[in-house]
Amino acid sequence: MANRDAGTDAGAAMTTATDSFIAHRNLLFTVAYEMLGSAADAEDVLQETWLRWSDIEHTTIRDPRAYLVRITTRQSLTRLRTLRRRKESYVGPWLPEPLLIAPDVAEDVELTDSLSMAMLLVLETLTPTERAVFVLRDVFSLDYDEIAQAVDKTPPAVRQIAHRARTHVAARRPRETVSPSQTRDALAAFQQAVETGDLTRLLDMIAPDVVLLTDGGGVVRAAVEPVVGAADVTEVLTRLSGALPQPTLVNGHPALIIRRDGRIDTIMALRLDAGLITGLYAVRNPDKLSRMNRETAMGR
Repeated sequence: MANRDAGTDAGAAMTTATDSFIAHRNLLFTVAYEMLGSAADAEDVLQETWLRWSDIEHTTIRDPRAYLVRITTRQSLTRLRTLRRRKESYVGPWLPEPLLIAPDVAEDVELTDSLSMAMLLVLETLTPTERAVFVLRDVFSLDYDEIAQAVDKTPPAVRQIAHRARTHVAARRPRETVSPSQTRDALAAFQQAVETGDLTRLLDMIAPDVVLLTDGGGVVRAAVEPVVGAADVTEVLTRLSGALPQPTLVNGHPALIIRRDGRIDTIMALRLDAGLITGLYAVRNPDKLSRMNRETAMGR
């Protein structure tokens, strides 16, 4: 009888652990993706999180959400350091993996701002610990004590890291908030230019120092260095003439899907500053386009 009761208790505990993990899965995935910029690596982190979560005594856990975020953050930090070494040998510019996200997530302005291609690239310039602290504090609003446990620092140290990271990000993020209508206008001009090959209207919207990054990962043809300047960027864009781009939302922001022979060839995202296109991000690496046929559940 005692063995049966013990088995029943263990089964109930596992059910509770599973329910808690499922309830917070979207949050955990989003934390990992914000940390890594890769959905595939975020999924691996979630598997590691589950293995560790399922192997602890849950009766001692007072706040499952905080504990799960702590595990996910630590696993993400470990994975991030591995990714940084991998990126050193990456062929050409590395761009985050683009995602289709649900409309209700896209309505969360603060979250989608942190998910934009431009913002994720800014986060790439932080140290791993700075990135973790910034994401947990400024995106997910965790308190400093919780973050301290996640990154193995003291709360005062976390406050200093948060301030340093926030200052760093503020100096590099888009200089002003761009309205949805401005973004749609820029995207419409870009779409028309690609379809017709007429870059006249688009030239009026491109900043003189615009930067085009193309991520082919060494798998497909792409520029291995950033293309800088309106003249050089527009020359590259003329090669897309005749394609049929489809407007979509990538990471909650307007972007274009460019197909070739019925398959997704390129995801093109834009960065706008002061009404001008200052950044173009073209993801062509097929390994990074596999999720563009379905929505990815995210949340906070």
